[in-house]
Amino acid sequence: MGLTSLEQIIEAEEALRQAMLTSDVVALESLISPELVFINHLGQPMTRSDDLTAHRDGIVNIDVLTPCDQVIKICGENAIVFVKMRLAGQFAGRGFAQDLRFMRVWAITSDWIWQVVAGQATVVADIN
Repeated sequence: MGLTSLEQIIEAEEALRQAMLTSDVVALESLISPELVFINHLGQPMTRSDDLTAHRDGIVNIDVLTPCDQVIKICGENAIVFVKMRLAGQFAGRGFAQDLRFMRVWAITSDWIWQVVAGQATVVADIN
C-alpha cells in the first residue's frame, strides 16, 4: 500500500530539510521545480538556479534548521506547507541565527514526484 499524499509531503519536507542542511545540490534539484518562484525573507525573488548556486558555491551553509508549528494542507495535486523554522549558519561568510516562517507550495509532476513550485519566507518578529 502506498503512502498518502500527506505522508509523501511529510517525507518530502524532511528530505528538503536534510538537503538544505548538507547543501546536497543533487537532492535539491529533484525537490525543487525548475519553475520555482521563491520570495526570501528580504522580499527578493529567487529562482531554483539562485538557490542551487548558493548551495553549490558555499554562499549559504546551514548548521541548524529546526522545524515547529508545521501545518500541511492537501489541495488535489498540490500541497501547501506552513512551518516555522529556527535557522542558523553562514551566508556569504557572515553568521546568522533567526526564526522564519515558510510557506511552500508543492506540486506533483507527471512522474508522480513532489516538487516545490513556490514559496515565501517571513522573519518572525520578536515582539516582547
